Amino acid sequence: MKKVKNKLIYLAMVLTIAVQSCDNQDGLDIETTVGETNEDLSLEGNGLAQAWTDLFLELERYSAGRPNASARATAYIYLAAYETVVPGMTNSTSNEDRLRGLSIRQSEKADEISYRIALNTCFAQVIDHFLINVTDDRTSAINALETDFESTLSTGLSEELVEDSKAWGQYIAERVITYSQTDDDAEEQILEPQPTSYEPPTGEGFWTYSADPERALFPYWESVRTFVVKPKETTAVDPIAYSEDPESEYYQQMVEVYNANNAAREENGEQLWIAEFWSDDVEGLMMSPPVRQVSIANQLIEQYNLSLEESLVLFLKLGFALNDAAVAAWKYKYEFMVMRPNVFIHEFIDPDYQTNLFRLVFWPNPSFPSYPSGHSTFASAAGGLFIDTFGNETNFTDRTHEGRTEFVSTPRTFSTFEQMAYENAFSRLPLGVHMSMDCEEGLRLGYEISDAVKNLDLSSTNQ
Repeated sequence: MKKVKNKLIYLAMVLTIAVQSCDNQDGLDIETTVGETNEDLSLEGNGLAQAWTDLFLELERYSAGRPNASARATAYIYLAAYETVVPGMTNSTSNEDRLRGLSIRQSEKADEISYRIALNTCFAQVIDHFLINVTDDRTSAINALETDFESTLSTGLSEELVEDSKAWGQYIAERVITYSQTDDDAEEQILEPQPTSYEPPTGEGFWTYSADPERALFPYWESVRTFVVKPKETTAVDPIAYSEDPESEYYQQMVEVYNANNAAREENGEQLWIAEFWSDDVEGLMMSPPVRQVSIANQLIEQYNLSLEESLVLFLKLGFALNDAAVAAWKYKYEFMVMRPNVFIHEFIDPDYQTNLFRLVFWPNPSFPSYPSGHSTFASAAGGLFIDTFGNETNFTDRTHEGRTEFVSTPRTFSTFEQMAYENAFSRLPLGVHMSMDCEEGLRLGYEISDAVKNLDLSSTNQ
């Protein structure tokens, strides 16, 4: 779906496409399915989940706490969505026994409910809660979408059935929100993402900040809750040793960034297209890097015609993987403290150097260390799940930014998911903000996380 600026036009498009999807998928019309309760969710259209995801993608552009809080939000939003409908799933079970502290009483669910009405209520509650500092004029779209879906889905149902369904969705949203709030480390850090109490350690080649807007972002994120992979269970490859010797591998990687960045701008061709297509760095302009993977998943769900159950399983695993990828990547960023290319290049190569990201942001450097690349980690954490779900070979065109004019947004087509993850990772070179070693390590770490998440057996409580 094209992203458009006017939220009222956007909302109308979301509703139209959602209802069409519910009407057409698997040959079931909406009049048939909304009158059924506890229906087989493998047969139920997933237009509602896709429409709420589209709205999440649009609103997250303006959300604070990116990228880490957004990765965390993704995990909790789709955990809640999954738990809302899992009692009606045929091949999946609740995460209550997998996630310590998550408490759900199945007795709260009435015998007869509409899962789609429940899911509609749940999505509205959790998206509103987990997106941080989005203005009221934008979040009003949440209420509008919830109301319009409820009106459509309630046709022909008794008032009692509608209220019971909404109550179940509300209950699950509240239980997941309560569970999230027991993660004190995350809740505190979201309120102060750039703590003034944190001063980076000093050392040769270490990252540091030059002014308050560049202070360390989420330096303690290692302590945040994970869902599948604890930070201590991940591995790391040490970065190349810092060196100011022009013949050293470190220096040559900096030269590579410098040349790639400048050539992309001068040629104004495919490399600049790749750099801006995957940039996803700018609050208010683009969604965050982890949520970009949710956009890709939403498009793949439509392309591969997944059922609602299949869709929610993919979203759940993706949310877990993106959350755990953020925790692991930020652990190693602040462990290795590798400086940003911009700083080194200014001092040793070209004092007039300017990244290709700079024209889109007010500050030249992302405000955290460089190694490993977060973009790369998110790309392969998601890419591994896409490979597991659909196979590596594909014919996928990413239309996330189609129609945008503020940056190079033309859709790009990929023949394998591995190719897509690699391009995303190494787009950071022509953008001018990462060395090759940052991207390589991020890809490796992300695949390590996806390997653990894809083996999560949702059909059994014995983990």
